[in-house]
Amino acid sequence: MKTYETYLLDRAKVEGAHQLATYKKLGGYKGLEKTLKSGLTPAAVVDEMKKSGLRGRGGAGFSTGMKWSFMPDITKDPRTRYLAINADESEPGTCKDRVLMEGDPHGVIEGSLIAAYAIRASAVYIYVRGEYRLSHDRIAAAVKEARAANLVGKNILGSDYSCEVFMHKGAGAYICGEETGLMESLEGKRGHPRQKPPFPAQSGLWNSPTTVNNVETVFNAPFIVERGAAWHAAIGTQNSKGNFLVCISGHVNKPGVYELPFGVTAQEILEEKAGGVWKGRKLKAWFPGGSSCALLLGRDVDVVLDHDSLRTRGSSLGTAAMVMMDDHTSMARVMEVIARFYEHESCGQCSQCREGTQWLSQIFHRIAHGLGQDDDIATLEALAKGMAPAKTICALSDAAAIPTLSAIKLFKDELTQCIRDGRDPLGIPAPKYATVGAH
Repeated sequence: MKTYETYLLDRAKVEGAHQLATYKKLGGYKGLEKTLKSGLTPAAVVDEMKKSGLRGRGGAGFSTGMKWSFMPDITKDPRTRYLAINADESEPGTCKDRVLMEGDPHGVIEGSLIAAYAIRASAVYIYVRGEYRLSHDRIAAAVKEARAANLVGKNILGSDYSCEVFMHKGAGAYICGEETGLMESLEGKRGHPRQKPPFPAQSGLWNSPTTVNNVETVFNAPFIVERGAAWHAAIGTQNSKGNFLVCISGHVNKPGVYELPFGVTAQEILEEKAGGVWKGRKLKAWFPGGSSCALLLGRDVDVVLDHDSLRTRGSSLGTAAMVMMDDHTSMARVMEVIARFYEHESCGQCSQCREGTQWLSQIFHRIAHGLGQDDDIATLEALAKGMAPAKTICALSDAAAIPTLSAIKLFKDELTQCIRDGRDPLGIPAPKYATVGAH
């Protein structure tokens, strides 16, 4: 792996960087100061993000500058506008935002304020996953410090720009990681995703223009403002620019969060960062971007980790959460766990998702425990195709269907053997408590 510049995790490695004094010594808030004091207009900041090639780090990979530009012209639509920061990091295998919030919370705040200025928002709501108590407390303490230093609130740094920052704890619901479900929860309602259109930029929080961004996405903004769009655009691949944070977990020797430029291969990350597959075993399968992505075979680990390259292999970058599985792994058991997760997290609004995730969970359970039926694989495939693509209000149904279809495509023989032999392929007999359909 070639040497490369790091910047996303540098401050988080410094002791005390979560405190304002240390953060400023490390160059913190220079990007915000440049934004507010150098004559940069909101439109100029948006244009800089477009030129930088920054794409959302929350899963969809949409152009950040383009997303900000969707907010209506304030001269024609003077409604109050909001920025919501999605810190509800609930995708299985993902823990990158947590590192930023705990180790460098002022970086999150600074990036949020620059984003809020660009879209002319007067308030930022940071929605933190309920289980992330330290993350919430670190951000809350940083907001308090920033407000006392005139970095949050009225006339920030003596400028004519004012913006408040509010904290909100999630309730442990995966569905609130979806932007409209998050907004419903922020408004004090049950976290049910909304029908689109209207999209958040037209009618979001309290029927006002709203932009929702991921933590890592806005965290990039101060670096781009300070160093320039050209600097960021020079890093990475043709359509995936800059550095990104990758989480790698599962059957590896050194699981963790690593900063890398787009363009490295998954093999390089596995071998040079995560120390290879544990116990001297071989890689059987892996998720490149969390459990809602399509599975890939171990031999596909040579793929470049960026948005375009993974699509050519039939998967996606997602949240860049690599979950690695060795050759001692039962794919029936893997899919049982994944299906159970999505069944539990479905909000129940859409019948395809409400019923589909329940059936997937029950069928994978009985296959994994040696009680599969001859037509189970055909039923799973029919169910998954009825759940995706884009057949429900949000993408949770797709998130359950995509790994299901990939597991059938890649491991149909293993699943069939499990059904035929009445036991897990690894030789684990069905436990006495298991009954058909039970879970």
